[in-house]
Amino acid sequence: MKKLLLSALCVGLSCAPSSDQDTSADRPPNFVVVLADDQGWGDLSVHGNTNLSTPNIDSLARDGALFDRFFVCPVCSPTRAEFLTARYYPRGGVYGTSAGSERLDLDEATIAETFKAAGYATGAFGKWHNGGQHPYHPNSRGFDEYYGFTSGHWAHYFDAPMDHNGALVRGKGFIIDDLTERAMAFIERNKDRPFFAYLPYNTPHSPMQVPDRFYEKFDGAELAMHNREPEKERIGHTRAALAMVENIDWNVGRIFEKLDSLDISETGLCA
Repeated sequence: MKKLLLSALCVGLSCAPSSDQDTSADRPPNFVVVLADDQGWGDLSVHGNTNLSTPNIDSLARDGALFDRFFVCPVCSPTRAEFLTARYYPRGGVYGTSAGSERLDLDEATIAETFKAAGYATGAFGKWHNGGQHPYHPNSRGFDEYYGFTSGHWAHYFDAPMDHNGALVRGKGFIIDDLTERAMAFIERNKDRPFFAYLPYNTPHSPMQVPDRFYEKFDGAELAMHNREPEKERIGHTRAALAMVENIDWNVGRIFEKLDSLDISETGLCA
């Protein structure tokens, strides 16, 4: 049986094989990891947020397993370093987000290197933020393919300049949709072999830019839930963030559809 394990961190999702799957099959499981940026535990409808709807992400919790105890560093580079190494971020020399403090030590083994050594195709699509040039670049840390940006902050989310395996290219459309397109193309190219696809999205991190069709739902809308200190809330910022999270959920749904269309969506899921 072809198997796929769909994981997502920071949007509350991760996974392991379901008990009824044949884990002794010849082909190892595939892995897809989605990592959101600046998204909180309470920013999903599965966790009780009534301001928005995240049915695709919620389905991972409903149909799989929900991890309800998870601790993460509140800033970008350390979070990514911990995921890549499964080690407390200072152990990898990462202690900040700029001026070299974001670079992951070269003697650290990454999850991509581990998968690659096991014969997997490896691809990363999104915000890296653990070093921009060789030997810190994703292609130097175990990823066969990289498409995204290696710095910590991008100023514009539409038709953005992107790094594709070290070459500067022009992105197409909204950045999260674009990253998902590239990841789905990678999945399709490698559907007949084991693959590890890592999608470290850069939203709902600022700037608060999102396609109109996602923002329209929230433009001027009265929200049922607010910051516990309402005087500190920027309502326009909140509305945009909600729209960005719904865009993430839509893209997770697109990944589901791609896996189904390739007949590789037999899966064990956790959230």
